[in-house]
Amino acid sequence: MNQSREVLAAKNRAATLSIGSNTVLIVLKLIVGITMQSVSVISEAVHSGLDLVAAVIAWFSIREAGKPADDEHRFGHGKIENVAGTIEAVLIFGAAIYIIWEAVGKLRSGVVEIESLGLGVAVMLVSSVANYFVSRHLLSVAVETDSVALEADAMHLRTDVYTSVGVLGGLAAIKLTGIALLDPIAAIVVALMIIKAAWDLTRTAFFHILDVKLPDDEEAKIHEVMESYTGRIIEYHKLRTRKAGHVRHIDMHLVVPKQMTVYAGHTLCDLITADIKNSLPYSHILVHMEPCPGGCDLCAVACPKVADPGDSGSLVRMHSPPSP
Repeated sequence: MNQSREVLAAKNRAATLSIGSNTVLIVLKLIVGITMQSVSVISEAVHSGLDLVAAVIAWFSIREAGKPADDEHRFGHGKIENVAGTIEAVLIFGAAIYIIWEAVGKLRSGVVEIESLGLGVAVMLVSSVANYFVSRHLLSVAVETDSVALEADAMHLRTDVYTSVGVLGGLAAIKLTGIALLDPIAAIVVALMIIKAAWDLTRTAFFHILDVKLPDDEEAKIHEVMESYTGRIIEYHKLRTRKAGHVRHIDMHLVVPKQMTVYAGHTLCDLITADIKNSLPYSHILVHMEPCPGGCDLCAVACPKVADPGDSGSLVRMHSPPSP
């Protein structure tokens, strides 16, 4: 189930790119935010700081998740990506709370007149463009490599795009209206958007730690494969699925004619496993074979539902709907 060196290298390059871009943007936003005395720009710097921490966590988790299974981790290290994504979500929640706290404090104590609005607009524009292209690249690599950590990092940066645009709009509104109060209000709006992104990330990363099933569209692919073996099996049931990092774990019970030989049954399971892996890469599949309990009049002679229960390659098709 280990990914190739090329895939791991692509994931590491993407994570490194995220670290570099976030570092540059943090420095720019802090300098401009302090110069302008703008809480919304400084809040964006804090957000980018959390994104940098998240990028480092993603980089580390990708390296660890790429290690092969060992005696202590016999199912591999894939879940470390889910743990990393969960930590990133907690960090984002924390950043949002901090931003709201600072913004509310500004509203209570009074807002200082913001200077150098043009500089703030420029850095927010640069941030939006940079984060858009970096997040698009990270998301593309995440989809290709099935990386939860990279997907989480991409979601962070994509949120930065939206929040930077929000701050940009707030600064533009201040320039047009002269109402400095719009700055902390914009910061609160940014924080609410961050909270929404953190919740979405929690659903993606944390719930897989609890071994939730695969998405419906992925389980549908498994059912499609099993339906293609109609006539070669009696039925299948007790389908269980979960995901750890990029690895999908799938197991099921497969009912076959009791006259089927061990060799034929093993060959049949290999065919089913290969077809599922073609539809869902990086899958670890366990099939438990069960003999049909019998009951048919012709059962003692041959299974009436298949042409030759001893030959897995020449079985005729039959109808076998999945058991609940």
